[in-house]
Amino acid sequence: MAGPPPGRSSLILGGRGGGRRAAIVALVSTVVVFGLLGAAVVNAPGWPLIQKTFFNATYWADSWPRQVPAIVTNIQLFLWAEAFILPLALGIAVLRSLSGPVFFPVRLLATIYTDVLRGVPGVLVIFLLGFGMPILGFEGMPTAPEFWGVVSLVLLYSAYVSEVYRAGIESVHPSQEAAARSLGLSRWQALRFVVIPQAVRRVIPPLLNDFIGLQKDTALVSLIGVLEVFRQAQIDESASFNFTPYLVTAVLFLVLTVPLARLTDWLVARDRRRQLAALAR
Repeated sequence: MAGPPPGRSSLILGGRGGGRRAAIVALVSTVVVFGLLGAAVVNAPGWPLIQKTFFNATYWADSWPRQVPAIVTNIQLFLWAEAFILPLALGIAVLRSLSGPVFFPVRLLATIYTDVLRGVPGVLVIFLLGFGMPILGFEGMPTAPEFWGVVSLVLLYSAYVSEVYRAGIESVHPSQEAAARSLGLSRWQALRFVVIPQAVRRVIPPLLNDFIGLQKDTALVSLIGVLEVFRQAQIDESASFNFTPYLVTAVLFLVLTVPLARLTDWLVARDRRRQLAALAR
């Protein structure tokens, strides 16, 4: 009876040891690389000034208690904006996916919306809405900068997210809709119950990437007077003439965005495993 090919048994027996050695090598190389980078930074001529300006423990301790409550405003802006972005972007994507000459005006309007909002810098949109709309003076029109900050973020990110949705809709094979129509479903029913559910599942990872961008861009609403974490850092910096408060802001945003980034990576890896399992059947 033929035995395993040469080297096969050693790989099997040494697989766990090989993985352990790989982990040790990775750890050592990481420590060496980051150690060299750290040594180069701390031995730079300007490091004492950088340490005093950006890593001042006194200003860190003084700014932290004020910035933690301020970032709650960023989280609220993010949640409000996301609640409107998801359905609005899906509606725009569906309108752009409609076929037939009768729907050309609708497709054109949806295309103009996405092209304009993706082409104009977000700062300009926030400025125009935040400072321009309250000046109109319509009765009952909100004037709060938080309101127009959320509206600006909704308009901006709906244009980007709609393209993500549209890519997901177009990735569903036309045979899926044809099969649904053959079962007696109308075009709208096939889109609602067959195409859109598949499309949404496929675009969850890129949607989460957009969520990360949206969470960071909530800092832009400080330009129209919203007291959020970045604006609080500016106030602290103006009072102390030290940039350490900005580092506190960066750390707070990392605490929010890094777990979401890791969740995105996990979802992408899970989707890849499912695809490989499906191909293996």
